[in-house]
Amino acid sequence: MKKENKSVIIWLLSGCALLFLMVVVGGITRLTNSGLSMTDWHLVTDTFPPLTEAKWQAAFDEYKKFPEYQKINIHNDFQLADYKFIYFWEWFHRFIGRIIGLVFFVPFVYFLAKKKLDTDTIKKCVVLLGMGAFQGFLGWFMVRSGLIDNPDVSHFRLSLHLTFAFITFAYTLWVALDLIYPERNINKILPLRNIARYALAALLIQIIYGGLVAGLNAGLIHNHWPLMSDGEFIHESVFIEQSSLVKNLIEGKSGVQFVHRTFAYVVVAMILFLFFKSKKYTLTQTQANGIKTLVVFVFIQFALGVFTLLYSVPLALGLIHQIMAFFLLSAMTYTLHRLSK
Repeated sequence: MKKENKSVIIWLLSGCALLFLMVVVGGITRLTNSGLSMTDWHLVTDTFPPLTEAKWQAAFDEYKKFPEYQKINIHNDFQLADYKFIYFWEWFHRFIGRIIGLVFFVPFVYFLAKKKLDTDTIKKCVVLLGMGAFQGFLGWFMVRSGLIDNPDVSHFRLSLHLTFAFITFAYTLWVALDLIYPERNINKILPLRNIARYALAALLIQIIYGGLVAGLNAGLIHNHWPLMSDGEFIHESVFIEQSSLVKNLIEGKSGVQFVHRTFAYVVVAMILFLFFKSKKYTLTQTQANGIKTLVVFVFIQFALGVFTLLYSVPLALGLIHQIMAFFLLSAMTYTLHRLSK
């Protein structure tokens, strides 16, 4: 690591930490059904929550005009105090998004003015800024889907919003790693690199399906393991819930859960394959550490997924499962970076 890059690296890793925090808060927002509490998007005027009881009541009255209250919460003795709780998590989620925008943009302009960024890093940072702006749009796009007729957001849009946050985090980490490890002539092992690439693709597919499971609340059914129900590896509803098999696997609760729980074996198998294949090569310390960390993390994540399912997605387990997915993606990004350069 070059000394002149230290402040830039700290900046990028701070962005990673904030992206991690935002996804954690986003998970809480989803698991507490708080995501539709703010019914409009104002870039400046809703930076802070209502400061008087009159403004709180006005926000609550506005919320009452939308499907989530009219079709669900009106029957649950839903009061202003309940609304304040769900409002907080959605507001906090959006507030962190604003902070991330400032943390990425302001230091970028500063480093640009001070000429602390080389041309390659400037291009990568511009991409990061574009990704951040697009993620904000995806958040609005997702919430919008739950404010029209259906009192829940589209599971496709939720998965897209979640997955793109993971990808933005991984790319930010990759840019930081480029500066932490500026050397290029290290032990690049093409067979292992290619396996790691396929493993990363498999992990991203699993993250996509995790988002679909969350969006459909598909973790609340078939709370058995390793079978979907007593004596059935594949529950019959996987095939009959929707009008076609494709729709069953992307729109049906049973089908989406089946893919997510089954594809976990694929992710584990690919990381184990990478581990055992790596035994045939002489690795650097960072390469070996990355692969070993991957193996540990993937087994922890697998176990968390099983217990989250068995206990019908309690808030704590659901959140820890999502956090561990972040750690696993971090380890995958680090390992691939060490195998690629």
